[in-house]
Amino acid sequence: MLSFLWALIIGGIIGWLAGMIVGRDIPGGIIGNIIAGFIGAWLGSLILGDWGPVVADFAIIPALIGAILLVFIVSFVMRAMRKSHD
Repeated sequence: MLSFLWALIIGGIIGWLAGMIVGRDIPGGIIGNIIAGFIGAWLGSLILGDWGPVVADFAIIPALIGAILLVFIVSFVMRAMRKSHD
């Protein structure tokens, strides 16, 4: 149970950092940050592998890079959807 809580916390921090680096907010607030952190970690490990420091089963550097890519893509899609509705 404690490892699951650590994973949620680290996933949220990774998602939040990715949003700060890209300069865009993630839809969904804290839950969106956690989801972006988890999906970003999965995406980063697929693209870059599992190297670097590992915290709560997240390879931090690939997870952060994957989350940055995810936030960039999601913000691009959200912006395009807003423009199409205007």
